[in-house]
Amino acid sequence: MDPKSIKNDAETSMVKALEYLKSELRGIRTGRASPALVEYVKVDYYGSMTDLKSLAMISVPEATQIVITPFDPQSLGEIRRALEASDLGLNPRVDGKAIRVSIPPLSGERRQQLVGHAKKMGEEAKVSMRNVRRDANKHADGLKNVKAVNYSEDVIEGLKEDIQTMLKKHEGEVDVVVAAKSKEILEV
Repeated sequence: MDPKSIKNDAETSMVKALEYLKSELRGIRTGRASPALVEYVKVDYYGSMTDLKSLAMISVPEATQIVITPFDPQSLGEIRRALEASDLGLNPRVDGKAIRVSIPPLSGERRQQLVGHAKKMGEEAKVSMRNVRRDANKHADGLKNVKAVNYSEDVIEGLKEDIQTMLKKHEGEVDVVVAAKSKEILEV
């Protein structure tokens, strides 16, 4: 490996961690109904844990309701059980060939719990990014042993500084994303 590829790999991994955080935060409840709230609920579909979005059409006919229409009507019961078992506090009810989920208003206490959960997810993303930094620094240290090219200490230290700067930038982005989600959750 060379310094440029180490840096590019670290950047790519940190961006992926940030994108994963964003997708996970979309599933946290706010006061409004959103398909993202239930898309990633895992349903036991013929022995395989499958995302709900792969098994059903999810729509939002009004601001406080989600309608889930399974592609396979036989899976209605499993989808309902998965929604009840999820940590979303939802009460699904079967309505013919669809499931209707009313989104009740959040209590102040529940809003605080959700903000705490969002912050925890942000910290997990930061830990993931720090692990990327650790691995990139190990690769940078490994450049000392490359016989074909003799990398100077300055090059290796410069690479480590660039990786640290990159980490700080991405941690700042995590803070911004979590703060925005927290604000959204706390809006009444």
